[in-house]
Amino acid sequence: MLAGLSVKLAATRAVALGDVEIRPSPNAWNWPDVYEVENAAQDVTGAVWAKLRGLQDWQGLDVVDIGCGAGFHLPVFAERARSVLGVEPYRPLIRRARRRLARSRCGDSVRVVRAAAHRLPLPAGSVDLLHARTAYFFGPGCEAGLAEARRVLRSGGALVIIDLDGRSAPYGDWMRADLTGFDPERIERFFASRGFDSFDVETRWEFDDRNSLEAVLRIEFSPPVARRAVESIPGTALPVNYRIRIRRAE
Repeated sequence: MLAGLSVKLAATRAVALGDVEIRPSPNAWNWPDVYEVENAAQDVTGAVWAKLRGLQDWQGLDVVDIGCGAGFHLPVFAERARSVLGVEPYRPLIRRARRRLARSRCGDSVRVVRAAAHRLPLPAGSVDLLHARTAYFFGPGCEAGLAEARRVLRSGGALVIIDLDGRSAPYGDWMRADLTGFDPERIERFFASRGFDSFDVETRWEFDDRNSLEAVLRIEFSPPVARRAVESIPGTALPVNYRIRIRRAE
């Protein structure tokens, strides 16, 4: 996720993948256990998954999850897909993802590889659904990944990008407060000009306890904005809006 990125990048070293330098994910890389809590709390209404299935059901398809992190979403895809590939550049998260798959007994149809979004280890025309959730495709700067998606998608396949809606309160307000130059409307124009259809999804994050909610907000935002967020949200839940973007291959 982008929130707090400008503050936390300085404390997070980039990694090299071949001759490519990968920009870090400061929350997932630095605090993987807290990020796991965040993943479990997201979309408790199931609205994001329902919209994704409505746009591109993956029953019997070949799916790639770009920036899969610790593999939280891989077992969900594995329930219906023919094959699932998780792509992640950071070795510690790859190890976590593989342990998750071993525990979930997904079988040989699901695997995780180390790679970057703009250099996928896949032949042309080999994928039906490319899924990226709060990973890499944040707007201007992801052109190389968009080109790579065109290369690997089969005709009729889809690139689906799921991200937080920077225009909507309260989460979008905190993002805009934390990121200098963050312009949600510019991001909307960027994806629209590249052939994406975008959809609003309203859902809710719900935590087991107050400490978990506060810990997550503190890894997502700089200390002043995190403090403001914590003070403004009572209880253990908050409304969060997403944007789901889809572009189909010709």
